[in-house]
Amino acid sequence: MAMKSLIASILLIAASLCWVSSADSSEVAFVKKTISAHKIVIFSKSYCPYCRKAKSVFKELKQVPFVVELDERDDGWNIQDALSEIVGRRTVPQVFINGKHIGGSDDTVEAYQSGKLAKLLGFEVENKDDL
Repeated sequence: MAMKSLIASILLIAASLCWVSSADSSEVAFVKKTISAHKIVIFSKSYCPYCRKAKSVFKELKQVPFVVELDERDDGWNIQDALSEIVGRRTVPQVFINGKHIGGSDDTVEAYQSGKLAKLLGFEVENKDDL
């Protein structure tokens, strides 16, 4: 009995090591190209309240981000897998400024409130805490 359990555990571990993401190199390339081609990029879902919150930060700063609405794309699921490979998170939103990963909604709001976001964008604004 113990041997069967051990074998089952080994097979489970081996299977998990062989897992392959559904994101292929074209989605990873798309994410990287998009991030490098635009000053502000938000990978989002149109119905997501956290995504709306992150987008509102840039509206407040009078900045227009390049937004990729994953739920409106046939390859959105694969792009989300590619984001997971690149930044280690599959959740949305995922925000990038000048090619640098900022994080999700809370990270973006925190960077906005501290003034870090304005610095990354190249201008100064007073600290905000109303979002």
